[in-house]
Amino acid sequence: MPTDASEPMIDVQLVENAIDLNGLWDPIADPNCGAQLVFVGRTRRATEKAAQVLLTANLSYEAFRPMAIKELQDLLYEASQKWPLRKLIGIHRIGEVQVGEASIAIALASPHRAACMEAMPWIMDQLKQRVPIWKQERFEDGAEEWVHP
Repeated sequence: MPTDASEPMIDVQLVENAIDLNGLWDPIADPNCGAQLVFVGRTRRATEKAAQVLLTANLSYEAFRPMAIKELQDLLYEASQKWPLRKLIGIHRIGEVQVGEASIAIALASPHRAACMEAMPWIMDQLKQRVPIWKQERFEDGAEEWVHP
């Protein structure tokens, strides 16, 4: 990981408790960055599957922690090399996440908005493909299903 002061600030966390969404803004504040973007993924109530709507009771996430942290760090560093991002934070929840609660938060800062807005969907797509975190959906009818998030 970069140690040079001119390198971007990257912070990655896997947490068991609620993600402090308000606490994301100050760490990405930078007088040289005119753009800040925060994405929050939350557990939604309804999921459509095979022409029916299933109601979610909660989600449960499991991770291979050392690899998940390293891969998320590498992913954010790679994003900082593709776009001029100066501050990057990635926080993923592990364990049970109730409907309406945040499962993931990504916070970015860059000098201009285009970098943040182009990088965010790329980061989320890559995260789902590369970071070893698994999601189990638990529905109100008692059914359960493992899904790679």
